[in-house]
Amino acid sequence: MSLPNQSLVYGKAGRPTASGERSTLRRAATASFMGNFVEWFDYASYGYLAAIIAVVFFPATDKTSGLLAAFAVFAISFIVRPIGGIIWGHIGDRHGRRSALSLSILIMSGATFCIALLPTYEQVGMLAPALLLLIRLVQGFSASGEYAGATAFLAEYAPDRKRGFYTCLVPASTAAGLLFGSLLVTVLYRVLDEQQLHDWGWRLPFLLAAPLGLIGRYIRLHLEDTPRFREMVDSLEQQDGHRPIPVRELFAQHSGRVLAAISATSLNAVAFYLILSYMPTYLSTEMGMSETDSFLASTVSLATYIGFIFLMGVLSDRYGRRAMLVLASLAFISLTFPLFALLQGQAFLVILLIQIAFGLMLAMNDGTLPCYLAEIFPTRVRYSGFAFSFNTAQALFGGTAPFVATWLISLTGDKMAPSWLLIGSAVLALIAVLVVRGRCGQRLED
Repeated sequence: MSLPNQSLVYGKAGRPTASGERSTLRRAATASFMGNFVEWFDYASYGYLAAIIAVVFFPATDKTSGLLAAFAVFAISFIVRPIGGIIWGHIGDRHGRRSALSLSILIMSGATFCIALLPTYEQVGMLAPALLLLIRLVQGFSASGEYAGATAFLAEYAPDRKRGFYTCLVPASTAAGLLFGSLLVTVLYRVLDEQQLHDWGWRLPFLLAAPLGLIGRYIRLHLEDTPRFREMVDSLEQQDGHRPIPVRELFAQHSGRVLAAISATSLNAVAFYLILSYMPTYLSTEMGMSETDSFLASTVSLATYIGFIFLMGVLSDRYGRRAMLVLASLAFISLTFPLFALLQGQAFLVILLIQIAFGLMLAMNDGTLPCYLAEIFPTRVRYSGFAFSFNTAQALFGGTAPFVATWLISLTGDKMAPSWLLIGSAVLALIAVLVVRGRCGQRLED
């Protein structure tokens, strides 16, 4: 049975009108942006409050050990993401992109809301970090379906020659969620004293998860699935109706693309969590900035990063995904070490400009990567291929980045240690992008 597109406006010939297509595309863009924004605000709140969580949920130790424990829980939550990528990919490729996205946001919001209700270490001892870890695993499972699903959803709605612009809404909405979280934490640091933050203030961002999640789910439920997915279902039903298991088909026929996608995502995985999530903690603990100034600098740089994202989406449509990704990798390889070196001992304005420069380099990669990953997999395994590859890279390189950076600094005493993580991931991503070409400006592969 075919899936009707009730959201389109039809003309006399029975085909969707141009105004109907534009309206549907706008609704798809809004649904993807809002849902992804909510999920990543929930997920990022933990990173921004890591220094306080280290005190609230872990035994009293030195500051570095507590921070390592908080980041270890952050990293462990990524273990489930490749598994989650397979499960969400299966749901999205077999039952529809919308079904997977509507369920994932509900799970993420519920888990995040539960963090706000957790008892502290002082109240229940080691049960507190154990419960925190359990909820973080649920968050990781939910997040594994979000980024890939939102991108596949938009890529399959967007016009071929504007696909880069529309899919860049996904990283932009992710950054918007981070920005909202950063703004909220900045306000908390401004208006609450240290005791209030540790007693109850840290719970406030997590309490917002429930209403925001319900809004995002409502928007997603009121939109039909993508035209490409419906075409695929119709085509299969007109044949023999047989639909192979997506993950089996993915590894049997597209294993080379999976490996290339994991490698290409490594730069996003490391850079995203070091620059946009870990940096406030790095500036306050290693550079001696106040928590308020470090969050303020990150907030401003995040706002400029979002603007850069849209520019890079447009440029990727004009010049191609490969050109933009290669340029981003080369920029990280050549400029990361000098920029990290400049952070030491600088005034607030200089540090802010350096963060904006990092944001520009990251936007060049992130504004292009989602479309590149969506284009290298065919429709039948697009969600599965994207979700498994992207989340495997996040598990291997992204979730561990704050922990490894903190550990390397502690081990070597070298505050420049995080720069080598960025450079190594840029080299790996460069090799992958040079090997596998996408389908920029062409019809998506079936």
